[in-house]
Amino acid sequence: MKPEFLIREYTDSDYPEMTGLWEKLGLGGEHRGDDMQVIRHTIDMGGQILLLIEPDAKAIIGTSWLTIDGRRTYLHHFGIHADYQGKGLAKTLLDTSLKLAKTYGMQIKLEVHKDNSKALGLYKKAGFTYLGEYLVYIIRDISVIATD
Repeated sequence: MKPEFLIREYTDSDYPEMTGLWEKLGLGGEHRGDDMQVIRHTIDMGGQILLLIEPDAKAIIGTSWLTIDGRRTYLHHFGIHADYQGKGLAKTLLDTSLKLAKTYGMQIKLEVHKDNSKALGLYKKAGFTYLGEYLVYIIRDISVIATD
């Protein structure tokens, strides 16, 4: 990574620009439950969001969101703006993220689309191994859960 690129911690004022990047990258947004309240809650629980900043425009060009549940650290919303991919920036952001995750003292887990070969290669080189034939399910709208 060129020294002029900066990795720094998220602040609430970054929210609009960061979520705009997430939308461009297909990583998430409020429609997936990634609103400011959720972000703030995960940070208050000990997680962190790291931002990769472009030196000239001071724009957010990459994100890495680490959350913890007391058992595991989860890596979410890891991505680099398309104009900056292929420059080694993802490896640098991942290395920084993993160093932070190591300080939590827990195993780290992530989800990646099976067809995202660039990300799969990056994660495998970093030491992640395939968990197995697990399928991932989610209930986004918890109002559908029966309570009686």
